[in-house]
Amino acid sequence: MATDRRPLDLALEAFVYVPVGLAVSAKELLPELARRGRERLTGQVTQARMIGEFAVHQGQAQAGKAFARAREDAEGRLAEAPGPRPATSGPGGSDLAIPGYDSLSASQVLPRLEGLAADELEAVRAYEAAHRGRKTILGRVAQLQSQSAR
Repeated sequence: MATDRRPLDLALEAFVYVPVGLAVSAKELLPELARRGRERLTGQVTQARMIGEFAVHQGQAQAGKAFARAREDAEGRLAEAPGPRPATSGPGGSDLAIPGYDSLSASQVLPRLEGLAADELEAVRAYEAAHRGRKTILGRVAQLQSQSAR
């Protein structure tokens, strides 16, 4: 047993014989240790890749479901929301006195309202109220209509 040995013998084994033994057998041991390490590492990398791919696919599936739920919720809320509804009668956008009305922003429409006749202003007001309901345009039309009524 190791306890029956003298401390000098133990020190010689630990600091002389073990390193010499490792140096002699290193030529045989190192390639085998490298092969084992490579195999273990390759297996772990393969496992990690499989787990990562699984996680990505699961995340994509969950994100797709969440997106579909959010879209359905938004569509439902939009369907229930009060707001301008398409007009069932009245002029269409192409019938208005402002060419290309539907493609214009409010800032582009406002200066073009100035020269319109009362019936043209009313047509713009009715169309805007029934479709996009832009408050800036509706407010300016109301101002112009009240000015022409004076």
